Amino acid sequence: MASGWAQDGAVQDQIDATVESAVQRAQSRIPKGESLTHCEECDAPIPEKRRVAIPGVRLCIKCQSALEQTERSDALYNRRGSKDSQLR
Repeated sequence: MASGWAQDGAVQDQIDATVESAVQRAQSRIPKGESLTHCEECDAPIPEKRRVAIPGVRLCIKCQSALEQTERSDALYNRRGSKDSQLR
């Protein structure tokens, strides 16, 4: 299959790199250590059931939801750059 100036397998290499990057990012966000009793953002108490369900939790539900909403809106941009420009 012709792919312009890209070397053989370059497209698959880009796909693999994107997937690996996403996996590393997800793993780095998994909470670790002792759960906090109060939110580190707003100092609201974190319910015991949440602390047990999510070991290492650091935010209350309200602050966690706000953080995830911000991350979702940031995900609209391809921060790795255009795949076409990287393959040429």
